[in-house]
Amino acid sequence: MKQRNSGILGRICSGMVIAFVLFVSLYPIIWVFLSSFKEVPGGLGLPDKWVFDGYVTIFTKLNVGRYFMNSIMIATASTVISVIIVAMSAYVSARIDFKAKGIVTAMFASTLFIPSISISFPIYRLLGQLHMKDSRAGLIFIYSGLGIAVTFFIIRSYFLTIPKEMEEAARMDGCGYASTFFRIIVPIAKPGLATAGIMVFLNNWNEFYFASLLLKTKEKMTIPALLGQFTTAYSKNLNGMFSAIIVAVVPTIIVFCLLSETFVKSLTAGAVKG
Repeated sequence: MKQRNSGILGRICSGMVIAFVLFVSLYPIIWVFLSSFKEVPGGLGLPDKWVFDGYVTIFTKLNVGRYFMNSIMIATASTVISVIIVAMSAYVSARIDFKAKGIVTAMFASTLFIPSISISFPIYRLLGQLHMKDSRAGLIFIYSGLGIAVTFFIIRSYFLTIPKEMEEAARMDGCGYASTFFRIIVPIAKPGLATAGIMVFLNNWNEFYFASLLLKTKEKMTIPALLGQFTTAYSKNLNGMFSAIIVAVVPTIIVFCLLSETFVKSLTAGAVKG
């Protein structure tokens, strides 16, 4: 009887924790969504009068489609570059023994402790010297190097789950390291690479600091950088800003919902086998 009561109490506590987490997670999104349709933003109540001025502004006057294409191009290109480069580094760290292996792994881990704001001036100066300021290519270059530590360890942990016998068999057939990596390891590690790609894409899509710092031409801005255009020293277009936030958030939610199963399976496989 005591075990039954403790089981019921445990389920109640778990349900309360889940409800609390859902409330904390969904409250800001619901608040912004409802506020985007109100004349005076605020509260969770339904609008007395539904106002669509914010959405009309971003889709007509601001041409949000252009910002969307910029975000898609920059986030996709930087994700592909980052995953490819980090995957090759993770393969060397996971499958090949060399003297400086621990140092290289520690160098990747050390990037976790470096805040973006602390490297903003060197990055700004570097792009100026390369004549890449206020350019999509410059932002792609920066995004490709952001968050590499998390990507590195996700891919590395998945590589560690692959039996070494498969590589040995490939080498007996005459494959070198590069051929083994692209023909054997990459096809097997697709779930891990997909998980890393999802995380990198979502981070790059939502990144605001460097996008607003490096891009000055409106035609080149991304969706997050667009949000800064709604607040000036003299006025605030809250409806437009909230509408832009919803438009920016919805694609990331859709991407994660469609690929969440792959994401969870990959992390679980890496945690159990690694």
